[in-house]
Amino acid sequence: MKIKDSREPRLRPRMRVLCGEDIALGPGKVDLLGLVGETGSIRDAAERMGMSYMRAWKLIKTMNGCFKKPVVASVRGGREHGGATLTETGRQALQLYHQLENDCLEAAKPRWTQLKPLLRE
Repeated sequence: MKIKDSREPRLRPRMRVLCGEDIALGPGKVDLLGLVGETGSIRDAAERMGMSYMRAWKLIKTMNGCFKKPVVASVRGGREHGGATLTETGRQALQLYHQLENDCLEAAKPRWTQLKPLLRE
């Protein structure tokens, strides 16, 4: 099995879904959503991304404001220790964003096969 060299040229789409002037979804927000879903915690997701809780909370607030229904539901801390979960809308948005990335890669394949040989390895 050949392990890919990190210097090998590769294509990585970086889409942003705009809602007015706000970014509803982008690479960082999608990573944050995925980690909230995985950890059940905004704080833990933020720590794993190397960002402050306040920054993560602001990003989630923006995302929740861009969608008809919230993408993250949270319960304040305290005795029950709080927590956060992806809503059905959040799970759908995450899945559809990843499908869009895959669709973009497929659509770009013909041009990528022409461009890749021009790059250094």
